[in-house]
Amino acid sequence: MKITEVKVFPANEGKLKGYATMIFDGCFIVRDMKIIKSDKGLFVSMPSRRKKDGSFKDIVHPLNAETRQMIEDSIIEEYKKVVGVEGDSDETKTSSNSSSEDDES
Repeated sequence: MKITEVKVFPANEGKLKGYATMIFDGCFIVRDMKIIKSDKGLFVSMPSRRKKDGSFKDIVHPLNAETRQMIEDSIIEEYKKVVGVEGDSDETKTSSNSSSEDDES
């Protein structure tokens, strides 16, 4: 499995720093991954849905630590490119880095 595209959309709303969309093998897209800032740094939260009991359940997620790390590293690297080296800028930039055409499908 290869990550073929990563797009980052800065949000800068408290701990929520942005959203990411990722395409795998040019044929599978995952949207609405959240880039969150914690005391330990940035991490990526998978898309989730609120259950009837109020808890959240991931809609998609990696099945192993290696894949999770690959996804998180790619998104955080792209986030830092979009907002600046430190990733802590208060300026919200609206650009997204994409090497292929728009994926608004």
